[in-house]
Amino acid sequence: WPENWPAFSVFCQMSTQWRVGLNGPTGLDYNVLFKIMSRLGLPDDEYDVMFSDVRVMEVAAINAMRETD
Repeated sequence: WPENWPAFSVFCQMSTQWRVGLNGPTGLDYNVLFKIMSRLGLPDDEYDVMFSDVRVMEVAAINAMRETD
């Protein structure tokens, strides 16, 4: 969906910015995420929505990475 493209694009830019612990990925490095998002110049409400959308993708990605067959 076109409305998801901006958040997906930011999520893709974060592909090398995972925090990793002994049990694997724990989440994205929000310091980098906030830097990327701040460069977009979004109004506060759109910034909050994008942050929420990226977090949904983050959780889905962590769950997928932790799946075992």
